[in-house]
Amino acid sequence: MKLPPQVNTAFEMLEAAGYEAYLVGGAVRDYVRDNSPAKDWDITTNALPEQVEEIFTGYHLIETGLKHGTVTVVIDQEPLEITTYRIDGDYSDHRHPDSVSFTRSLKDDLERRDFTMNALAYNPRTGVVDFVGGKADIAGDLVRCVGDPDRRFQEDGLRMLRALRFASVYGMTIEAATAAAIHRNKHLLKGIAAERILVELTKMLCAQGAAGVLRDFADVLAVPIPELTPMFGFPQHNPHHDKDVWGHTIAVIESITPEPVLRWAALLHDIGKPSCFSLAEDGIGHFFGHSDQSTSMAESILSRLRFDNASKEQIVRLVRYHDMPITADRKPIKRLLSKHGEDATRQLIELHKADTLGQSPICRHRIAIFEEVSQMINEILQEESCFTLKDLAVNGHDMMTLGFQGPTIGRVLQECLDAVLDEQIPNEHEALMAFAKDRQLKS
Repeated sequence: MKLPPQVNTAFEMLEAAGYEAYLVGGAVRDYVRDNSPAKDWDITTNALPEQVEEIFTGYHLIETGLKHGTVTVVIDQEPLEITTYRIDGDYSDHRHPDSVSFTRSLKDDLERRDFTMNALAYNPRTGVVDFVGGKADIAGDLVRCVGDPDRRFQEDGLRMLRALRFASVYGMTIEAATAAAIHRNKHLLKGIAAERILVELTKMLCAQGAAGVLRDFADVLAVPIPELTPMFGFPQHNPHHDKDVWGHTIAVIESITPEPVLRWAALLHDIGKPSCFSLAEDGIGHFFGHSDQSTSMAESILSRLRFDNASKEQIVRLVRYHDMPITADRKPIKRLLSKHGEDATRQLIELHKADTLGQSPICRHRIAIFEEVSQMINEILQEESCFTLKDLAVNGHDMMTLGFQGPTIGRVLQECLDAVLDEQIPNEHEALMAFAKDRQLKS
């Protein structure tokens, strides 16, 4: 394992003082998995925190979590978290240990960790140290708790979502006993901060194995998002759909770019369907008004999960317009670009395409329409067409020279823009002034 010089320096200094030192955490896991580069460096040692501080006198020290035995040492601008071997006490809040006791045993320290793949240690002289079968589980693509899974999840409920995230990100299977414990202890997620839940769910949704996790652990996801529950197994009774609402939602997620805004929009776009269901006399199911209902529910869910305002606005917009008619017609496409901008319009087209891919095969002919629309957007943008009021070849001062005043100026400028978008007149100063003057005569 190739270590940066700063880590080697830390090892050398700890060992020179007579202490053990091992690399732990994600760096070792990812090295064993596929030798991928580490994002951060965590070191564990039998040196006590005050001994660590004494050894690294002269370096910038940050008392990150001194009560949990962690000191951050900055060596050549690289922060290294150095933590004393420890055994955790009770977790009365199901999130953090009430107390920790330091130990001289690396084995004790590794056996308190969440999953076997995260309970590996590495030292350049000893190589990878594995007391819990982590290497075998990595080789077998298994997410397995260290020891008793019920105890691990009762210690820290967020570990359940971490398990789902690891399964999705790495394409792993959650080992049977660990999976059963997740289902048994899912209620503990009610006590986890929304911000932490959001981080884990987003990482899970945006990874390769999201669909499998959504299928197998829907009941777990419904704890932080109970509004999902009515979707599970809800039949659509419509020839355009060969899946229930939840199955369709998963198919849409699979078909869309793994990016947070798009994946969350895909998850929530039909969440209002069950409450809008009606069955016609011919036995065909309909969901009139489901876009509005889904929009309202999405706003509530995203606020509860503490989404940032910009992302929330983008997701809600996609949910609101996911069912609007889209045709390969220049004028309405230009209006879409004018209203939403290029990025949001492209996202909307992608959601429409993914939505169609998640429907019955009889709907697949519509995919060609979205491909044509995407090409049309490229062509329109290359023409540097006018989409907004600031793109117009006239402005408020021009309208004032024609005698318009107050709110009328904005109204006439909007009429000018509408005429340009509809390709009734060119975006040229003379033509627009004539158009505005004509509006003045008709008013």
